[in-house]
Amino acid sequence: MNVKTVPFTKEQIREIIKQYPTPFHIYDEKAIRENARKLVSAFSWAPGFKEFFAVKAAPNPYLMKLLKEEGFGADCSSLTELMLAGKTGITGEDIMFSSNDTPPNEFVRAREMGAVINLDDISHIDYLEQHAGLPELLSFRYNPGPLKEGNAIIGKPEEAKYGFTREQIIEGYKKIKAKGVTRFGLHTMVASNELNNDYFIETAEMLFALVREIHEKCGIAIEFVNLGGGFGIPYRPEDTPIDLDYISRGIKNRYNSMISGTPCDPLKIFMESGRLITGPYGYLVSTVLHKKSTYKEYVGLDACMANLMRPALYGAYHHITVMGKEDRELTKTYDVTGSLCENNDKFAIDRKLPEINRGDIVVIHDAGAHGHAMGFNYNGKLRSAELLLKEDGSVVQIRRAETPEDYFATLDFSKL
Repeated sequence: MNVKTVPFTKEQIREIIKQYPTPFHIYDEKAIRENARKLVSAFSWAPGFKEFFAVKAAPNPYLMKLLKEEGFGADCSSLTELMLAGKTGITGEDIMFSSNDTPPNEFVRAREMGAVINLDDISHIDYLEQHAGLPELLSFRYNPGPLKEGNAIIGKPEEAKYGFTREQIIEGYKKIKAKGVTRFGLHTMVASNELNNDYFIETAEMLFALVREIHEKCGIAIEFVNLGGGFGIPYRPEDTPIDLDYISRGIKNRYNSMISGTPCDPLKIFMESGRLITGPYGYLVSTVLHKKSTYKEYVGLDACMANLMRPALYGAYHHITVMGKEDRELTKTYDVTGSLCENNDKFAIDRKLPEINRGDIVVIHDAGAHGHAMGFNYNGKLRSAELLLKEDGSVVQIRRAETPEDYFATLDFSKL
């Protein structure tokens, strides 16, 4: 059983709420740093190992900066994510730019920043050359199709919009080699929130085999493989966390048997985890506003799916702690809801919880990735603040809550 705890007491969170009203997201700096170091340590054997934090998971420069201090780069997929990386001091080949249906100005910005460009389609070779020029180093995203199973979130690879086929990969490398590209990378991303340890070992084995094939057929040495992200986290208490040491040993064994001592050696290993790094260490804190008893029992929060849409979008489970009632029996069954005018605006359905009262503080776990980042303004809802719980126990605001003035900022009322 994976015990779900929070890094603050009821008294501490009440003091925080006095300054920063709910709802808000709060991140645990100490736990994020320790987790980052655990990943780096697990792959310390790997040549040139680097983690490029998936900015889309938690696009906040304060979080990016603390991960930069732990040696991480940034995985970016848009112009604004590139700009965030630049403002955080992450530049050059510490940025992996993986995007799809990319506008020309975004390729131009990536080139200007010296980012590693990871192309999503064979037609993008000519498109990149036309609009931004071809860089010295270029990477391709591989889609293995039916050769590799996906999972529930990312879907079957053959039905995904991403990446080159195997035949296109070979053709593409030959083409860019002829055009003067001298350094080459290879990338894939075929799962999301995956908890099967062996899945990641098999992915590495697949890429190592492809690296060898590319060398044989194209006469080039791949400089790095980016194994992508996709590491899952134990959202449910009964989930078993992934075993990074087991995964690392499996990948190391495949590296030694397939790459070491060959013309493909050395081969750098990169990753682009997001959820794994910050997911378990971010919390959505909310206050109970209402209770309703009709055909079911409802608890209404001051947060809604604009603050965390994963339960509504995926039917995803997020554990809930009622502060001060952690040790009480789970005697009531509630739907925990928000105020959006959508019936799927629910954080939990038929969830066993202790008896809840108006004014109780509710903490929703594992909201540190794809939580605040997926916020929106439907119903005129305003995105909440983000706070950082520092290692010394102090709290700083790293993004203020939106105001009505922010909501109206892009509207021109003068023409009414």
